[in-house]
Amino acid sequence: MSDDKAYLKSCDKRFEHKRTESCDDNYGRSNFDSSCQKFNWVDVTKEFFTATEELNLRLLQRMFGLFEAMSAIEMMDPKMDAGMMCNRGNKKVLNFDQALKASKLKIKDLTVEEQIGIIDATLACLVTWLEGHSLAQTVFTNLYLQKPHLVEDKIIQAFSIHSLKLLEVIREFVNKAGVYEEEDFQPVMYGYKLCNDIPVVKATAMLKEVEEELSKKSKVTRPKPGEEQDHETQAQHEEATALFSRIKFCRVFYQALLVFQKKKSFAVEEVDRLLQQCSDIIPVIERTIHLGVHPDPSAESSNRADYPTILGFEPLVNQRLLPPTFPRYTKIKSRKESVEYLALLVTRLRNICKITACTSFHTALDFLNEFSKTSPCVLSRSVLQLLYLNQTKCSEPGKVLGTVHIGDVLKDAVRTFVRPPILAPKSALMANPQARDCVEIFLAHCIRPFCTLIQITGHNRARQRDKLSHLLEELSALQEEADKVDSFNNALMKMENSAHTSYFGTWILYHTLKVMIQYLLSGFELELYSSHEYIYIFWYLYEFLYGWMVSSLSRANTFLNEYEDQLYKNNRSKKGNRKKKRLQAHRREIIYYQILQNMCGGYYKAVVGFRMAGKMSLPFSEFDKERIRYEHRFAPFANVGTPPPVHYKQFDEMLSIARLQEICTPEDLYNDASKCFHHARTTIESFPDPSEEMLTLLKVAKTNYVVMKLLVSGHKKGVKDPPEFEFLVHKNFPIIKVI
Repeated sequence: MSDDKAYLKSCDKRFEHKRTESCDDNYGRSNFDSSCQKFNWVDVTKEFFTATEELNLRLLQRMFGLFEAMSAIEMMDPKMDAGMMCNRGNKKVLNFDQALKASKLKIKDLTVEEQIGIIDATLACLVTWLEGHSLAQTVFTNLYLQKPHLVEDKIIQAFSIHSLKLLEVIREFVNKAGVYEEEDFQPVMYGYKLCNDIPVVKATAMLKEVEEELSKKSKVTRPKPGEEQDHETQAQHEEATALFSRIKFCRVFYQALLVFQKKKSFAVEEVDRLLQQCSDIIPVIERTIHLGVHPDPSAESSNRADYPTILGFEPLVNQRLLPPTFPRYTKIKSRKESVEYLALLVTRLRNICKITACTSFHTALDFLNEFSKTSPCVLSRSVLQLLYLNQTKCSEPGKVLGTVHIGDVLKDAVRTFVRPPILAPKSALMANPQARDCVEIFLAHCIRPFCTLIQITGHNRARQRDKLSHLLEELSALQEEADKVDSFNNALMKMENSAHTSYFGTWILYHTLKVMIQYLLSGFELELYSSHEYIYIFWYLYEFLYGWMVSSLSRANTFLNEYEDQLYKNNRSKKGNRKKKRLQAHRREIIYYQILQNMCGGYYKAVVGFRMAGKMSLPFSEFDKERIRYEHRFAPFANVGTPPPVHYKQFDEMLSIARLQEICTPEDLYNDASKCFHHARTTIESFPDPSEEMLTLLKVAKTNYVVMKLLVSGHKKGVKDPPEFEFLVHKNFPIIKVI
């Protein structure tokens, strides 16, 4: 064993020597420097394969895992191998002190063009950091941020200190919310300081002072009405306005985040006012991007076109400081892209403020899910999480919007959804201490899973799918507990000669079904399914999940009406005849899920028709078993008791192509699919005040209805070309195209 390890090390040193002699990678032979010509290249292919024959495979299996395999594959690629980038060219990399000593860095008497360029390039690095890259490879390539105290230029010094304080508040938001993954955000500081010795008030005052000076300069150079202005004065006014707008945007944006952090939901009006100012400033910044200094393509410093290489920026200064993840190629966003990103971020933060209008848990959860569908950045996701439910300690749940305990919010959610008698005002059951304790314990157990559900909405879309599968296990346990609570209450109610049914069980079932549906639909958004898998995905949604969802919502409506019937009887005996009203609290949601059920029915019947007609390409059975795929796709549902999991055998019996060919033709299935799409279409068209998503579904349903009708009439009959499923209009429900 020791001999094998020694041999591996010797091989590693031998090939490392070849690697360090190389000044370029195999992907860019045409870009060799003249300095490379002095090396004599040696073909080591034969030597390499001879060496591998002597290795112990068992040893390699233990020492050479996935990480080592990926690193070996990417070795000597400049995009993934940091060492190769430093070996290019003869440019010497200088840090702040070295650049200052070599007169490569100006710390005073900067021109307005240089100041604008430095600010814009820093904002571009900040945006790239928010996209998941490391601080060392983005923001801290700006040398001014490494030692802002030594910068004598008043504007750049104030901006640099303020930028570091902004980094600090962003890190606090993201770390506290805890809804990021390694691909979303890199919080590691690599030993850099964030000016912790300077108070927030002082940093803001420095920026405010600079802002006021620039405002005065902008006003002085502003042309008076009817007065002609020379070109030089006009240029001065434009430059002063450009600098003023950037400094003000940074100050106001930072102030808005501070208010979010300290006052949270109690100051959404103030935050919205500040963010409105940011929105008004952004067009000015975008219009004046050209005024800043840009890299000179012919200069020696411009060795990387996708990094800022203007005054004060050194792309390679932190090249050895790599994040503790798989190395990724860092490409700094352009200045225009960064301004567009900031504009979108401000819009998202303003939209976040609307969460305070969501008074119930269900409406808030819908808001969080809808916001997540827009694929927001990690900062806006974190702010929303902390704004709605701020957990001060890991062991203690926080208060919703800073006012109401999450347990009380869940209790109100159950009461609104199904009106269980035990939670009704002046309920006789609440006088029973056993019944009261039973419900309180159940709701206390609901806090953790539902807080997790809220937190899941803050993760990126890919991670949500994985976390939803684990949440189903907790919801399944809650189902069992809810059934026990309902059974216990039933026993007490029968003693009082009254009826009691599955109230808490219906509520938990509703949320379980929502999670299951979201889990399956997210596979379309993430492009996980092959087209031949659509048959059982849409079948499962159509035949089971949406059917169960409509049933549970209808049952909840029944419970609400039973409660109203009881109130009607009581009030009628006291106040005489009163007109009774039927409640349809869940009617809109029921119709929505019926629409989605019809859409899924249309898809699965269309796909079965394509299979029968030979239009759907299938993988070779010896390499790909449908049963294995089916069980893999629905594996998380195996832990759920209600609805019970549907096994592959049942699917195969219901949708056996050989059996279906005996009772129907592809045209029959196309006709059934067209009816499903038509039903979805007519339901949406008759729906009062349809949402934006419903209008999108309407467009998809109309198009697919026409396609199915064409296929029924014999269009493309006999042609074996597979259909296309286009997800451009809707992420989960595609438009079917027959070529």
